[in-house]
Amino acid sequence: MEEQQRERLLKDIRNVTPESFGKVALSVFRYQAAHNDIYAQFLDLLRVDPSSVSSPTDIPHMPIALFKKYRLQSGDWDPVRTFTSSGTTGTATSHHPLRNEEWYRENARKAFELQYGPLKDRPVLALLPAYLERTGSSLVFMADDFIQQSGHPESGFFLDDLPELSRKLSALKNSPVPPLLIGVSFALLDLAEDHAQPLGGTIVMETGGMKGRRREMTRPELHGVLSRAFGVEHIHSEYGMTELLSQAYAPKDGLFLPAPTLRAQARDITDPLALVGAGKTGALNLTDLANFDTISFIATDDLGRVYPNGSFEVLGRLDASDVRGCNLLVL
Repeated sequence: MEEQQRERLLKDIRNVTPESFGKVALSVFRYQAAHNDIYAQFLDLLRVDPSSVSSPTDIPHMPIALFKKYRLQSGDWDPVRTFTSSGTTGTATSHHPLRNEEWYRENARKAFELQYGPLKDRPVLALLPAYLERTGSSLVFMADDFIQQSGHPESGFFLDDLPELSRKLSALKNSPVPPLLIGVSFALLDLAEDHAQPLGGTIVMETGGMKGRRREMTRPELHGVLSRAFGVEHIHSEYGMTELLSQAYAPKDGLFLPAPTLRAQARDITDPLALVGAGKTGALNLTDLANFDTISFIATDDLGRVYPNGSFEVLGRLDASDVRGCNLLVL
């Protein structure tokens, strides 16, 4: 019975639309309330009866910090791999078990290609040194799949060979399909300082993260430095994390457009169960339907604003939250 319910959910999530998102979210909520023991305990502590929740805006979102303490798994299954956050020295890391690798790949490809077009034949150059130097990175897993999907002979990862990366970017900048340079912020700054050059139509995309390598910068400051160094009008941003299986992308100005399976809401900073209106600053709640095998309702430590069309921006982090490697930009 549980497996049949899960298969129906997966079908609904694959075909979710903006109009059906709320209905599917309620179905996922009831599934997780019944099959995720930690979430069930959380609801019990809040004195929330799952049968009484009739609106997606009333679904309680669990603090993201619980990924550091518990295995947030819905149902009984063995993970094929576990994504882990990078953390910082002396801090605990988040653990996110994955039931099906192909589901992650399918969902990540769809999110990217809806914004940027097909990965096939697109040069994908990934500058992710800090992530490549550890295991369990969901970002490396996603980038590796994008590289494989591209099928382009020049696609690949770069650890510290910036001269070779610069040479490839120069050769590819006028490619028929615009290349994707995706990198952690501090590494892109290293490239900008030592190998500045106009990159034509290249999509330059930062994933956040100084990881203690450089001083923290606001996103506009970072984007200004990179756009001048690479001669591009806009710097793109990717928003993702260990705890999510869906991503959001900002083609310009840090305004993120979420995957079809992802929706953001802003909650009151002083009342975690109350939402704030469109365009007002609050802490971000994320509903990630792709997380249906773990937990889809996450109260993050990010501050932001959500707009009526579903786009959102990230303004920084709650003061009391610990700073994690994947999102160290402060605005």
